[in-house]
Amino acid sequence: MPSDDRHLVDKVQQVIEESDFGWSLHLIAEDPTLKLATLIDDLTRRPSDTGDGKLITSGFAYWGTAPTIAWSLACNDNFYPVMQQSIESFSGRWKRLRSKLNGVPYHYVSLGVGTGHKDRQILQDLLAVQENLLYLPVDLSAAMLRIGLRESVKGLSIPHRHVLPMQLDFAIRQNIAELRALLQRFVGDEPILFSLLGNTLANFDDDVELLHTLTGVLRPQDRFLLEVATTDTLDDDLAGAAAEEYHRSRAFQEFVTSALMMYTDLTINMDAVLYRGSVEHDRSLLVKVIYQNRTGADLRFMLPDRTKVAFPDRDTIRLLLSRKYSRRGLDKMLAAIGIQKLQGIHSGFTQQRSPRVFGTDLLLLAAGDREQVPEQRASKADEIWSSFRS
Repeated sequence: MPSDDRHLVDKVQQVIEESDFGWSLHLIAEDPTLKLATLIDDLTRRPSDTGDGKLITSGFAYWGTAPTIAWSLACNDNFYPVMQQSIESFSGRWKRLRSKLNGVPYHYVSLGVGTGHKDRQILQDLLAVQENLLYLPVDLSAAMLRIGLRESVKGLSIPHRHVLPMQLDFAIRQNIAELRALLQRFVGDEPILFSLLGNTLANFDDDVELLHTLTGVLRPQDRFLLEVATTDTLDDDLAGAAAEEYHRSRAFQEFVTSALMMYTDLTINMDAVLYRGSVEHDRSLLVKVIYQNRTGADLRFMLPDRTKVAFPDRDTIRLLLSRKYSRRGLDKMLAAIGIQKLQGIHSGFTQQRSPRVFGTDLLLLAAGDREQVPEQRASKADEIWSSFRS
């Protein structure tokens, strides 16, 4: 970097360090117009009365200020045990697992910063070993980065110049390749701890493919922290109970409809928000949250680009997808993508409203023997990806 450019960067960092205003530098890797086009495409899909047509995918459910605030409120709702108890029990599970890091000085990459509470606990321990730690929180939502980051560094002695928020869709394979290349330039061969917390994995249709992509960046010295909701048993009654967990929370209902309110002109009727649970083969309880036109008449709604979309009677928009994994199914998934499980810590739900077989697992993963993925036409990003996997 030319000396003048380096001086400018140093000056910006100095101004941020000395200011009480709350400035932060973000790397923005997403084109909002392209993201909006993707959202519009998803909301103009074919009619379906089962939630398999129009949809709002995981990242877009949190995209924007209103959904981010609604999510933060839902995470503090006692009637939403999936997240509320996940946050409350995280400290104990993390303390039992962190010894497996063996005092190694790690940098930290948080894939989906969430409310920031869990990242703060992790950072506090990592900073005790690595005072020059680089903290890189990653999220598609700029609002989520801002709110989560404020909580994650609260009370910690970490310089602003060591915190680099990145607005990036980590569900895209090419983006992860670029992230890996960026990290190589920043920290070289120094170990990195990656995390995907809060049952985020369960919100993706192609969850196995996503985990395969994210863990594909791991080198022998790196580690990956994965948190998922779990169940001891798979049956239709428990699938219904899993769906009911979400249904009980008014705050969750307000969150799950917030993106629909933000990106369409539909008048939201909470009675039209439906929760459907099913058994997904032998690996998980699958929950779909859908919004259904139950007016008895065909409707139309408008999207941000002024497109008018037909919304026939009984048609649906899928608002959220989630899962509770069986431990056996989870182990099979990890084995299939060639990842080592170094440690797993389980915490069961304590609320009487939730079946005792439900809980949360925190897993520490490491690189292993990767299975061969089907060959695809190679792009430049694919070549970069392959270079980091080899």
